[in-house]
Amino acid sequence: MDAAAQHTTVLLTEAVDALLTCADTADTTAQDGLYVDATFGRGGHTRLLLSRLSPSARVLAFDRDPDAVAQASSLHDPRFSIRQQSFSHIAELEASSAAGILMDLGVSSPQIDTPSRGFSFRFDGPLDMRMDTTRGQSVAQWLVDATVEKIAEVIREYGEERFAGQIAKAIVAHRQERGPIESTTELAQLVADTVKTREPGQNPATRTFQAFRIFINAELEELGQALEASLDVLAPGGRLVVISFHSLEDRIVKQFIARHSKDEYDRRRPFAAPRPMRLRALGRSRPSAAEISANARARSAIMRVAVRNSAVLGLAA
Repeated sequence: MDAAAQHTTVLLTEAVDALLTCADTADTTAQDGLYVDATFGRGGHTRLLLSRLSPSARVLAFDRDPDAVAQASSLHDPRFSIRQQSFSHIAELEASSAAGILMDLGVSSPQIDTPSRGFSFRFDGPLDMRMDTTRGQSVAQWLVDATVEKIAEVIREYGEERFAGQIAKAIVAHRQERGPIESTTELAQLVADTVKTREPGQNPATRTFQAFRIFINAELEELGQALEASLDVLAPGGRLVVISFHSLEDRIVKQFIARHSKDEYDRRRPFAAPRPMRLRALGRSRPSAAEISANARARSAIMRVAVRNSAVLGLAA
């Protein structure tokens, strides 16, 4: 199976339109400048973006997945380059250098549908789940020594799983009695045997797999760092577009935009002028019913858009 061919980019046109639309007009024609695809995946957003940009524009992509970087080698465009790094590394870019930053969060379809990556309970494979398979611990390696308390904490915080304690105890009991859990099917069956009730249509292991994936890749920490970095990297009037796929991600994005979309007051200096807001929220959107019907993985997506406030740098807003 050609994994790249199986990937359908969520909110493809909507995200690129949001990224390119000028701050005060509906103009989405080709533009100059540097655009950052912080999560290349299989390059759907990048390819459409390049088709809309001027010959002098540039697109810089980030992705820590070696398979994604290999896929990028098929994109022969002198305006495009990619770095095999996590997207928090956008902090290394020059201040005010980007006309737009796009973050399409979560896991791509090829990652989920490739058994050897260990992301899915639907396939039997090694319990890995690393975005970057060249470094760090796999989930299986982490579970060899993790305590009941730590496992429960991860499942509870990152999976919002009410049976976190029971699942953690079952994992450690399995480790002590039969050895470490090494495969996706082992983990999925253990969770199914432990969790006796679940929302209709949801596999009992869904929340546990999500939790372990987020934890082992430090996804929420990476997101927080990348969002903070975007404040410095975006040029005045530059757009920030973020697509989230679960509530933990979306909550971070929503709160980040809200926090920086209002003037900041220094309580230690009550008579000082407030620091002007750094972003202006432009709203959120979801996939259409037609897109969800064609691609079920789009159903939980939420796209939030903000623009870098020009007034911060003393320019006309």
